[in-house]
Amino acid sequence: MKEFTFKINGQEYKTAVTEKDGGITEVTVNGKNYQVEMERKAAPVAPKAAPAAAPKAAPAQAAAPAGGKKVTSPLPGSIIKVMVSEGQAVKKGDTLLTLESMKMENPVQAECDGTVQQIAVTAGQTVMQDDLLVVLA
Repeated sequence: MKEFTFKINGQEYKTAVTEKDGGITEVTVNGKNYQVEMERKAAPVAPKAAPAAAPKAAPAQAAAPAGGKKVTSPLPGSIIKVMVSEGQAVKKGDTLLTLESMKMENPVQAECDGTVQQIAVTAGQTVMQDDLLVVLA
């Protein structure tokens, strides 16, 4: 279970999210329980570069887990908008993307300065808690 406190328009929401089997997630908001059915979709795996450029792109992606900072989803939801692109420099606190969960928009921000090495999601995609969103180098 992961616990979060959100402040939206001055209103504070205390939440707890527990992922269960079968795509059902239990979400507690200010003491009220909700059963949320989530559909997990696989992240796109097709390379953006032409086949000739694939050998150059592969080493950078392979290095991401060892040297990159993984940004994962803090809770289940849907990606509304991706605000960065691969290769873009970001500062700590910059918004990388917006995640909608329980009809609330949640900005996902960079935890450190870096360069966007990989974007693992697209707008409209459903994600679960701890799914990979972005890798910063």
